[in-house]
Amino acid sequence: MITKLTALLLGLSTGAAYSVVFLLMALQSACIPIPSEVIMPFAGYRLGHSFGSLALLATIASLASNLGSIPAYYLGAKGGRPMIERYGRYILLKGHDIDLADRFFNRFGSFAVLLGRMLPIVRTFIAFPAGIARMNQVRFHLYTFLGSWPWCFALAYIGMKLGSRWDSDPRFKAVFHRFQAGVEVVLLIAIVWFVWTHWKNRTVAQTA
Repeated sequence: MITKLTALLLGLSTGAAYSVVFLLMALQSACIPIPSEVIMPFAGYRLGHSFGSLALLATIASLASNLGSIPAYYLGAKGGRPMIERYGRYILLKGHDIDLADRFFNRFGSFAVLLGRMLPIVRTFIAFPAGIARMNQVRFHLYTFLGSWPWCFALAYIGMKLGSRWDSDPRFKAVFHRFQAGVEVVLLIAIVWFVWTHWKNRTVAQTA
């Protein structure tokens, strides 16, 4: 799926490509595991030509991260612990997960979102626990933007710098495909680990 999306991105006009980047980055921040580690390098290769174009690309992607975070944040803020306790078993979440999120935000505060936006996988899901912790919305969106911007800029910069070698150096294309496959494998392992550990705990709780 990621390969098809990136191929689509490379084949679109400039305006349409920006729109696709915005859509994909918004979906990623809505707790949909679409790796920015693949999206943004391809976007940098396709749309990055100077510092200004990279800055624009990072700004668009960061604004998309803010927009995509809104549903996940409000779901956590409005539903919170009662929603997880009532419906969490259907998505393998439980009160213990909320306790971990509360302790995380109580310890690190707003910095949790700023740091989380710079970490793979974590940045995809950070909005939901931020909502559960009822983090101040202004600070939440400010730190979402400030954390997302350098991450998106750096990935786009890598794509711009290395993209010129895409057609001229077949080794680069092979390395990047391995990198892309590695990102997808890590993401799959993380999902499998989460499901396995939570399902195991759920089974133990039912038999106890």
